[in-house]
Amino acid sequence: MKRSRRGNFWVTGARVTHNGKSYQKGPMYVAWESPEHITQPYPVVLVHGGTLQGTEWLDTPDGRPGWAQRFVEAGFVVFRVDRPGHGRSPYHPDIMGPVGPAFSYERAREVYFPEGGGETQWPFEPDDEAAFDAFIAAYGPMPADLAASQTLDADRLAELLDRIGKAIIVTHSASGPSGWLVADRRPDLVAGIVAVEPMGPVFGHTPGIGSLDWGLTAAPLTFDPPRKTPEQVRTAEPSTLKIPGLQGVPVALLTGETSAFASYASSIVPFLRNAGANIQHLDLPALGIHGNGHGLIYERNSDSAFKVVAQWLEKSLSMPDPA
Repeated sequence: MKRSRRGNFWVTGARVTHNGKSYQKGPMYVAWESPEHITQPYPVVLVHGGTLQGTEWLDTPDGRPGWAQRFVEAGFVVFRVDRPGHGRSPYHPDIMGPVGPAFSYERAREVYFPEGGGETQWPFEPDDEAAFDAFIAAYGPMPADLAASQTLDADRLAELLDRIGKAIIVTHSASGPSGWLVADRRPDLVAGIVAVEPMGPVFGHTPGIGSLDWGLTAAPLTFDPPRKTPEQVRTAEPSTLKIPGLQGVPVALLTGETSAFASYASSIVPFLRNAGANIQHLDLPALGIHGNGHGLIYERNSDSAFKVVAQWLEKSLSMPDPA
């Protein structure tokens, strides 16, 4: 690894009043790292999944470098956020609203290596309890109101782009909607979106988290012609659901072989195509990469999955070869 520089800052939240005193609502922690020689024209913003924090992009559970380092090695400036109410981004229910349920060991097993799911790339043995303890330690609750949480995500990410300029947004799992929403807010500042195993399906419901009432999101999206309610979106002819903020935006939808989230691509891809995005489904088994589940960004072959993304960025955004 060549030398790099790193630091951190917060994207601040709004001042709100509670019981006659002022508080800050929903700041967003941002860690950044820059290679000694920046070779890529756009920075990368890594947005973690639900109930997790930005650490999921760092080392893998078996001790290898994660995608954050791989992007830096490829010449990108990397910004790694803790979504509002997660990780280092402070949360108090009096200010942010009710907290959602805790993340259980049982739910983790359902998501990452379900029984009979065919997962072969998980980075530690499923019966390794100490490794499982270390993995679960990063998880916390998230805001109970999914639409409000996504709105905060998108607002803070938009403010981050105002500060750093045009960037590539990389999401995972429950942060997938945040990518669509920040493009809705700052279409000129989103160079492309890589959605890794995004939350779905279209209009789907995730137990303990919430529903995507606006199709791809729980928070409102801007359609043309306008749709004022989720019901208007749900009942519209799909081909009419254009999203101006996604028009022509290069989008990669990355899915593994064994994850239930991979099945959501069958509804997400046509929705994005109708919306106007330049969407490509990067289906790992179709590319000869097998055995991956929902945690493919830190599974045993995470570097192979990263290479697929790097090649897509090179081709779709006309970027220098990161190799």
